[in-house]
Amino acid sequence: MLASYVQRYCLWQLRMKRILFTLSFCLLVGGAAWSKAFLRWTEPVLPPRGKLGISELVIPWNNNSPSFIHDANRRGYRVYLELSSQQAMNAVPVIGRQSIAGLVISAGDEPDPAAVVNKIRATYPKMKVLFQLPGKQPQMRGQTVVTRDGILQVSSATAQPWLDSNLAMIRFHQAFDQIQVPLYTFSWQLSDSLEQQTGPTIEDYALAIVESGSLHADLVLHLHESLQKGLVSNQAVAWKNWQKLLACLRFTTAAATADLAPWSDVGALTDDYETAYEPMNLMARHNIPFRVLHGDVTEDALSGLKLIAVFTPPGQAKADALRAFANNGGTVVMVDVKGSYAWRSSPAIPIAEHALAYSTGRGRVIELTEPVGDPEIFAADLRRLIGKDLLISLWNALTTIAVPYRNRRTGALVIELVNYALEPMRIQVEVKGAFSQIRYETPERGCCQNLSVVKHGPFTEFIIPSLIIAGRVHLEPDLGKLTAGK
Repeated sequence: MLASYVQRYCLWQLRMKRILFTLSFCLLVGGAAWSKAFLRWTEPVLPPRGKLGISELVIPWNNNSPSFIHDANRRGYRVYLELSSQQAMNAVPVIGRQSIAGLVISAGDEPDPAAVVNKIRATYPKMKVLFQLPGKQPQMRGQTVVTRDGILQVSSATAQPWLDSNLAMIRFHQAFDQIQVPLYTFSWQLSDSLEQQTGPTIEDYALAIVESGSLHADLVLHLHESLQKGLVSNQAVAWKNWQKLLACLRFTTAAATADLAPWSDVGALTDDYETAYEPMNLMARHNIPFRVLHGDVTEDALSGLKLIAVFTPPGQAKADALRAFANNGGTVVMVDVKGSYAWRSSPAIPIAEHALAYSTGRGRVIELTEPVGDPEIFAADLRRLIGKDLLISLWNALTTIAVPYRNRRTGALVIELVNYALEPMRIQVEVKGAFSQIRYETPERGCCQNLSVVKHGPFTEFIIPSLIIAGRVHLEPDLGKLTAGK
């Protein structure tokens, strides 16, 4: 079992590196919805659209697709065809004659799937063409996988739970393609024969839905054939479970607004997904809000950051911006980055076996002379470097990831909470800034419950009374004080 997981993990990393770079210039045609869930449907029969509550379907392309599309359109559904990039090249003449809402293209064996997507868009400029990224099933594992000396190792079962999250992948993709809303999918990991027959639990489905919403990303949700057949045959249990998922789907779109932007004061400078993924993944796991820096890295682009982790050589212009950032009081962490840099004119101070620190202006540059071997330790070290000035801290939340957003116009915060343990818990939260009102909503109870506000200096504390799978916290700024962060 472990060997199989490690093998899939390695293949997934290599595939992601290739796909994200080749698609960095692919842009979504037309306006994109926020946190939309597409249902991937494979059964030949459909339930009534009004009862299902979702109108957009993704179906795999095959010889029966034309008749299915006709029936789905007659019932009021909008159908997207799912094809590999290799299939799309051969099916373009046929696809153009179908009454479809668009195409969903998956990576095939081509070295440049972006070229396939662009060719289809050029041939059919009015057709919406989406590319779906390969994600992971969100879940909690009992073991942590780390890399030491190039070898994957697994921690003991008593260590802090490992969370499979798509946050790092989405943040990386958002930096490279800022026009389109990321769209991703994954296949369910059904290990035993019973799971393969019955499919995922409703809680597993719900977790996948609310995670995509917390990331402000779109999801193609694979519905297992057992659930599809249950809905088509009007089974009471299937529809009762489906109503629970509809509550989660409504929850993911309840706070959608273009004014919200990820709230962070940590940057990750990289153009290499494979090198930076695990450190970013653990930064997300330790609730260190970060944004991926890509393209021009100017002093203005770094405004509002306190720490920058650098995973790839920055080049002269970016190195100058990093030095200016450190001179103004910031902290730069260079992770096994080779080159000659101006800050090395200052004396190097050893601070660990493989780490040197250079003082520059009011800040510092820390150079790690080897790659990140244990992302868990790396993320914990970053928290220590940030010190007590963290944007957000959670207690009693080992299985919870917080994703904060800030309203550009009003300064209000929205914090998305996802609990991968799928069991109710009471969480204490501390947020930097002064807030006069805090409201809490959940998929189960709707909006909103007022929470008590406790202010400690520059921070605001509150208690989440019960987090089951997901929660959303609305924090209104105290108009008498400035909200911290950017």
